[in-house]
Amino acid sequence: MAWYRPDLYHRVLSYSGTFVNQQWPFNPTTPHGAWEFHEKLIPASPRKPIRIWMEVGDHDLLNPNVMRDGMHDWVLANERMARVLAEKHYHYQFVFAEDAGHVDHAVRLQTLPEALEYLWQGYRGAAVDPTIPAGSGKP
Repeated sequence: MAWYRPDLYHRVLSYSGTFVNQQWPFNPTTPHGAWEFHEKLIPASPRKPIRIWMEVGDHDLLNPNVMRDGMHDWVLANERMARVLAEKHYHYQFVFAEDAGHVDHAVRLQTLPEALEYLWQGYRGAAVDPTIPAGSGKP
């Protein structure tokens, strides 16, 4: 969503990002599914106003037999994503968790507070109008 609507989504928190070819049904515009993000879309596009925090575990998903296309390795896909984000000078942080699986519970417990701090650093919320009572439903 952040890629296609950066006007609405500026911060991305990704555990075991599915940047692999899981597309169904086939779309000729993106023939490699989400593999296209690090393969073509991000490298060929101007940088967008997105801040990204992402993690993958070294025992994350790998299913080389699904389509035999070489685009179903979660670790490789996340590493490639981190590389293209760096090349395009995105604000991103990439955590590689050793001895961790897909969306690993222990990793989430250990990293979520810092991930949220990273994503929201520098955020300046909308000004609060002191004349509107809290909980009134009015902005």
